[in-house]
Amino acid sequence: MVLGIDAAWTMGHPSGVALLDGRSGCPRLLAVSASYEGFLGGRAIQEHPPVLPLLDAAEALADAPVDVVAVDMPLAVQPFAGRRKADNDVSRAFGSAGCSTHSPTAQRPGPISAVYTARLAERGFRLATTGQARLPALLEVYPHIALLRLCGRPRRLPYKLARAARYWPDAPVQERRRRLLAEWQLIRGRLGEVIEGLEQLALPEPGQPRAAWKGCEDTLDAVVCAWVGQCFARGRAEAFGDETAAIWMPSA
Repeated sequence: MVLGIDAAWTMGHPSGVALLDGRSGCPRLLAVSASYEGFLGGRAIQEHPPVLPLLDAAEALADAPVDVVAVDMPLAVQPFAGRRKADNDVSRAFGSAGCSTHSPTAQRPGPISAVYTARLAERGFRLATTGQARLPALLEVYPHIALLRLCGRPRRLPYKLARAARYWPDAPVQERRRRLLAEWQLIRGRLGEVIEGLEQLALPEPGQPRAAWKGCEDTLDAVVCAWVGQCFARGRAEAFGDETAAIWMPSA
């Protein structure tokens, strides 16, 4: 069982959540939501991020323990205040493909990252690094590089809503949305080759508000995180980093 989370680096922004059941041959999507609140069924959040409530909700839905929590956020076994070896290794390997990493700081996402590692450690989850890779595991994932492998693309996929004007500066808004939707259809199609149950992953309609489009992007990233977690659980993932922090992606 894998819980994938596209975690916002700051409070007040939504985070996508996806739960995969990998007990059979092909993993199956059990649940997906564009927010913590949605995954928790509308329950009030007492702590941000609500790590243990998310874990409890996932285990209740699956009627089984979660083995991997895969999060799109910088994580480390010790506090960090800047770039880590994991960030530099990924940037060297995939910078030419447009997939260099952002630089984490002590303020962003330091406090939120620390909550993830501390709360999951209470339940026996350890951060997977080059020196530690056992279950149950907390995993750092970078969806951009995972999508290179999933979709067989040589360069970073243009699928981020906030960057649409940079991708296609001369296109009108509706044309940018149409092109984004085509990328999302491609991603969902490739995910559908390795995951069952993706009919839950609805794509937005052209006339829907921006929030609906952002929610779709976040749920896609959450499912990608969960897929990488499944690869890790099956011994089909590789790490970039060291014994303090590692970014995982599916093996070639």
